[in-house]
Formats: sequence, structure tokens, C-alpha cells
Amino acid sequence: MIYLKTAEEIELMRASNLLVSTTLAELAKHIRPGITTGKLDEIAEEFIRDHDAVPGFKGYSDYPKTLCTSVNEQVVHGIPSEKIVLKEGDIISVDCGVIKNEFYGDTAFSFEVGEVSEEMKQLLKVTRESLYKGIEKAVEGQRVGDIGYAVQKHAESFGYSVVREMVGHGLGRRLHEEPEVPNYGRRGTGAKLKKGLVICIEPMINMGRRQISQGADGWTISTADKKPSAHFELAIAIDKGKADILSTFSFIDEILNKSQ
Repeated sequence: MIYLKTAEEIELMRASNLLVSTTLAELAKHIRPGITTGKLDEIAEEFIRDHDAVPGFKGYSDYPKTLCTSVNEQVVHGIPSEKIVLKEGDIISVDCGVIKNEFYGDTAFSFEVGEVSEEMKQLLKVTRESLYKGIEKAVEGQRVGDIGYAVQKHAESFGYSVVREMVGHGLGRRLHEEPEVPNYGRRGTGAKLKKGLVICIEPMINMGRRQISQGADGWTISTADKKPSAHFELAIAIDKGKADILSTFSFIDEILNKSQ
């Protein structure tokens, strides 16, 4: 069942997604060598609760934390821990969800930790670009396959691979609604995009092969070949002519540009 949102509901969802965006920007101030992913999780939970919302991931299918923090070869769903210390040259995907106004916000950003290699920078750049290639196709009248094709074509043109098993999704009063939004596909296939549909597009792009494996914790997904993976996600409301992007990286970019 695909739920289309009213204009009023989309504005409530914009507020939820802006809170996720500012939470990730708050974390951008703290991501550096020496900090633990457990500490980042504490900062995020406090920030979310201080803004009259609750963490969207904590307790979802018994997930234990506020954030998913996935370092280097971890693709998604890494569990924050005081034992995981970020070091110079790492990359970390931070995925965050909130519930505010009864609606979910959900966004992810891959950060550089200190100075990273040119190879890592390129992976992050291309993954982020592939997200925006998908967003260009997220308009009324197009199909889900058009989004996936655009993401896949861009990422693979740089020799990277696209994770198949983990996908984007509809968003609303539930964290995962229909339709699924894969990061690969054929043009003109899949569910038709209608005004009022809200989806999360979230490319997960691997430097090496696309195969993944699940960790012993039952959550953490890593690349099978242990090569790095990057992940970016934005929430989008389908509209005519151009997607209405509900979350934003602009607050994060502002913080990161200041620190350079």
C-alpha cells in the first residue's frame, strides 16, 4: 500500500527531516580522530530530545541505539559503541532518524575523519553525486526504476558497485513504507511516482565488489571484500517537474567548510 501525503503532512515531514539534518550537522562538529561512535550516539540522542522529538531508530525492530554508524567497509546499520574509536583516514556513514509530529525524518551522510585518501574522497563525491542523479528523476510521472537506473549508471561509470540487497523506501508515519527504492534498475519500470509520495533515496556504493555480509551482531552490514563503502540519503516529496527535497546537507556543509 502506497500512502500519498497531503500538503499539510508534507510540511510536518519537512520539520521532522530538518531536525535530522540539523542533528547530523551537530555531529559534524564532533567527528574527528579519537571520538567514539558511542559518544556520537549520546550527542545525537540528547540533541533530538532537546528539540521535542524522539530518536526514530532506537527500539525499531529492537535496534539498541539512536544512530547507525558504519565505518570504512561497513555499509549500513553499524551499532555505535564506546569501543569503536574513529581514527585519521576513516570514513563514517551516520544514518539518523527521528519522530516528530508523528512523522519520521530519515537522512544519512558519510563523513571524512581527519585527512582521508584521495581514493576515499572520490568514493564519497561520486556516491553523493549519484544521490542527486536519482533525485533528478524523482518527479511525478517517472518510475522507481528511473531513479535506480540514474544512481547505478553514475556510480558504475566510475568503476564502483551498487549494493543490491539494501534499498531506499517510502517514509511517513512509519519508517519503512512502500515502495522500495533500489539504487539500480531499468528505466520505465517499477511503481509510478505520484505527487504526495515521500521517499528516501539512499545510494550505498562500494569501492570494490557489490557483495555484502551481515555481522554477528545481526545488524552490521559490511562489504564482503572489506573495501570501503559510502552512503548518502535524503528524504524527497514527489512533485511536478522537480523533487521537493525535505532534508538537506546544507547545515553539514556549512560546519565542514568552517572547519577547513
